[in-house]
Amino acid sequence: MERRSFLKSATAVGIAAATGSMTSQPAAAAKTSAATTRPESPDMIYRELGQTGERVSAIGLGGFHVGKQQDANESIRLIRQSIDRGITFMDNCWDYNNGISEVRMGQALRDGYRSKVFLMTKMDGRTKEEYNRQLEESLGRLQTDVIDLVQFHEIIRMEDPDRVFAPGGALEAAVAAKQAGKIRYIGFTGHKDPAVHLRMFEFAQKHSFRFDTVQMPVNVMDAHFRSFTKEVIPVALKQGTGILAMKTFGDNYILRSKTVEPIEALHYGLTQPVSVVITGIDSTAVLDQAIQATKTFKPLTETQIATLLDRTREAASEGKFELFKTTNHFDGTAANPKWLG
Repeated sequence: MERRSFLKSATAVGIAAATGSMTSQPAAAAKTSAATTRPESPDMIYRELGQTGERVSAIGLGGFHVGKQQDANESIRLIRQSIDRGITFMDNCWDYNNGISEVRMGQALRDGYRSKVFLMTKMDGRTKEEYNRQLEESLGRLQTDVIDLVQFHEIIRMEDPDRVFAPGGALEAAVAAKQAGKIRYIGFTGHKDPAVHLRMFEFAQKHSFRFDTVQMPVNVMDAHFRSFTKEVIPVALKQGTGILAMKTFGDNYILRSKTVEPIEALHYGLTQPVSVVITGIDSTAVLDQAIQATKTFKPLTETQIATLLDRTREAASEGKFELFKTTNHFDGTAANPKWLG
């Protein structure tokens, strides 16, 4: 999987020529979607990723936080420690820390580590041209010929589905890249409003396309305000789409509410019908916390969930601790609309 002399530039073949129909698993690219077996640790939980056949760690390493360290070697050590302790799902994004997160992950995945993980990254581009440009950069930074999962990043505006599915849109590029063997699975992410996620699913159904994965906020406050857990998870489950949970701590804002402890928050996320809880790990202490959460995990009972949600209800009102829903503080594409293309 090491990056060799770079694959020829992104194909300009459209969806019709590439697949014959707009499907997430074209027959010609079936070999790229064959499930891969990876080492597993007794200290980690492993789950099926939707209907992909892939088995991945229930804790995912958040890519943003491994690009913040002053010393690149510290980031590399942390990524490798996480893998050595059983985390096989790697999250990243083309725009995290201006590409530094992908560069450091690519460096960490050398020396045999690439084969031990399921590698995911995200593209901001909404046009075929911009998606292809970003994908080529990500492949180079991550030092790999194939990325296991690429997701459309920050689907947070009502018009984002229109742009992705439009003629010449990013979906054409993603399906062509899958056919070319550059990516294996296709998904999307967003954190603003469940209505946008539902619209993305509606567009997919209209175009006879099924997403392999969907990433969304799943946390102890989500149930009370613009709830992805209540509105989006049932749709994803019905379609067989693997669910990736994020914003467990809301970038620590949820923890600042003093209504929940970190292990409780992780246990809540793991109790939901999700494949992976992606969490930011920026130190060995936080990694220890994540591993402790899996070692002590027992699904919460309905009574325990109700008690936890009652405890967070008042703090969760108006989304005041879920700033990713109510402000543009977390919206990289809002600050840099040029990335969309």
